[in-house]
Amino acid sequence: MVKQVFPGVYRFGRDFATKSQDSKRVYGERLKRTKGGVFRVWDPHRSKVAAALVKGLNEFPVKADSNVLYLGASSGTTASHIADVTGGLVYCVEFAKRSMRDLYQVSLRKRNMVPVLADARHPWEYNHLVSCCDVLIQDVAQPRQAEIVLVNSNYFDFREALLSIKSRSIDTTRTPKKIFDEEVAKLEKIFSVKQKLLLKPFEEDHILVHLVRK
Repeated sequence: MVKQVFPGVYRFGRDFATKSQDSKRVYGERLKRTKGGVFRVWDPHRSKVAAALVKGLNEFPVKADSNVLYLGASSGTTASHIADVTGGLVYCVEFAKRSMRDLYQVSLRKRNMVPVLADARHPWEYNHLVSCCDVLIQDVAQPRQAEIVLVNSNYFDFREALLSIKSRSIDTTRTPKKIFDEEVAKLEKIFSVKQKLLLKPFEEDHILVHLVRK
């Protein structure tokens, strides 16, 4: 039986899913077919946002009309589910040209996905392409992950953010907990932390943080 747990996010037993726009797979995910439509199972092994849902994310900031800025969209796996949830635009910033080729192909089908080839550390290079932004989602394997959120907050007025922090991208010599605490402390200058979730066993040494602008 399908149950809506957040606007646009559904649950089939232990599986989370989004309602497909075109009844087709994007990355080989399983499909659930019901009288209400076709739903794409959101794989927590392929998406940190899905892993956070499985681990008990209390609130989902993306609504039916949200415009989303997605930093580190890669080939569009998670962004495609976000595009299912919202009728607004999902601006997908990706730096790697190889990933951008795949992302572009996904965006041809998900018409509310806007691929942007740019460096998430330099929002001044793409702020003219983003008309408005309600939610930021970030999954960027860079050393200064908190700083990327902060510099983007100077250019975009997003109210909430979902940030994936990968400790090994910052420092492999210190404990992940210490790194997580330091990154979150930087963010607390302008954000309140609604929730922090360890993503193990889906991702090692990762947390997802739900932030709300003060």
